[in-house]
Amino acid sequence: MLRDITLGQYYPVDSLLHRLDPRTKLFGTLVYIVTLFIADNLWAYVAATIFLITAIKLSNVPVKFMVRGLKSIVFLLLISVSFNLFLTPGTPIFKIGFLQMTWEGLRFAAFMAIRLVYLVMGSTILTLTTTPNQLTDGLEKSLGFLKKVGVPVHEVSILIEETDKIMKAQMARGADFESGNLIQKAKSMVPLLVPLFVSAFRRATDLAMAMEARCYRGGEGRTKMKPLKYRMVYGAYLVYFAAAIVLKVLL
Repeated sequence: MLRDITLGQYYPVDSLLHRLDPRTKLFGTLVYIVTLFIADNLWAYVAATIFLITAIKLSNVPVKFMVRGLKSIVFLLLISVSFNLFLTPGTPIFKIGFLQMTWEGLRFAAFMAIRLVYLVMGSTILTLTTTPNQLTDGLEKSLGFLKKVGVPVHEVSILIEETDKIMKAQMARGADFESGNLIQKAKSMVPLLVPLFVSAFRRATDLAMAMEARCYRGGEGRTKMKPLKYRMVYGAYLVYFAAAIVLKVLL
């Protein structure tokens, strides 16, 4: 069940994207997301499609594994498409009662669906090709103030993994998380909260004791075993961003 949520998981494999500096991937993902939101024509989405296909190819992560993560947004996707499809005014295609489908709504719904799918897959590539430690280091280096603020990025994948373990243990004891409507499924998840928080606090305590036993006194002045280095691929992201803006302005 929770294994279908690929966002936040790391896929260990050797690839060009896995070896890239995490700041480069963070910047590239940010550029990609911005261009998705400013895109409002076919050519801008073609550029985003080429960028996404290239990133998937360079990541060496199976496409089926990435597509599996789309299951978590199917409900949101259906709601967004339905609202845009039937509530957008314009030239009518057909009308059933008070529901009216328009050509403008069809266009907006198609762009919205593509935008959501591309947004999830692009963000998933970042986490699949970057370890939690690398992602945290990249955020700390990119945004200096994050050194003074805890960045629990890696806790997302850890909590998902712990929740999956607890669910499997309770399902082995006869618990049912699959049957019933949406409200019943949500209620069935409530008993998971107590063991999940207990497990999280236990893990945090063990980590704190291990760090204290190794005389850890904070990261001030600490060096990195693998220093982060910028790559020339930044130029490719800038070219992509400039091309998307030009396509939006001219078309």
